Amino acid sequence: MSALAELKRHLRPGQVYRRKDLTRWSNAVDRHVRQLVEEGRLEKVSAGVYMAPRKTRFGAAPASPQKLVESFLGDDRFLMVSPSAFNGLGVGTTQLHNEPVVYNRKRHGRFKLDGRMYDFRLRSTLPKRLSKEVLLVDLLHNLDRLPEDKSAVLPRALAKAGEMDRGRLARAVKEFGSARAKRLLAPLLQPA
Repeated sequence: MSALAELKRHLRPGQVYRRKDLTRWSNAVDRHVRQLVEEGRLEKVSAGVYMAPRKTRFGAAPASPQKLVESFLGDDRFLMVSPSAFNGLGVGTTQLHNEPVVYNRKRHGRFKLDGRMYDFRLRSTLPKRLSKEVLLVDLLHNLDRLPEDKSAVLPRALAKAGEMDRGRLARAVKEFGSARAKRLLAPLLQPA
């Protein structure tokens, strides 16, 4: 079996691969990747990151954002947040955002992956999953970046924080809170 055929055998539709991942199955990875891109068996989504397209009856389906980001970072320790999710907290935010924020330990900046922009931000600690408490802490951290009037959103956000489970909110602040979020939430988290 040729090295190119061996590489093709390992590609799975919808999966995302880093160039270095493909070296396991190819003795001439750059040439083989170029051939596979020309054949349409791989699509370049970013520098050194490729996707094996998944065909649907509507055409090629994009890779999941989680897989794209994980391959781009080479790490599964990240938290992806859409600022549009702030709208679900009921604190007066209504804007829709098209650029997810990816908190991670490796990259900082805005990067285009598979035609979509992602805002990568470095954080030393990350919660394992997104909860309403983590989302509220993130909202307080990003208050100045929101298009809404912060003088209207802030009191509602603090009132919402007062309704949340104090233990989970304290954990979210400890794991993920910026200095601003810690300062704003400190009065609510004081022992009674």
